[in-house]
Amino acid sequence: MATLTVSPKFQVVIPKKIRESLALTPGQKIHATLYDGRIELIPLQDMAQMRGFLPGLDSTVQREDDRS
Repeated sequence: MATLTVSPKFQVVIPKKIRESLALTPGQKIHATLYDGRIELIPLQDMAQMRGFLPGLDSTVQREDDRS
């Protein structure tokens, strides 16, 4: 856990250890959301990077007869 300080412009710096652990890059988009009285920051990832992130997941889907 890290303690951050909010600047007069309401900006914060994400600590280096967290940036490196999440492989954040300058200019990367991050979604900020309010959840249960706290702020959560969620790095947005390109869909191409998401390919294969759930190994072993069965991606076969039962389709209705009128769908191909």
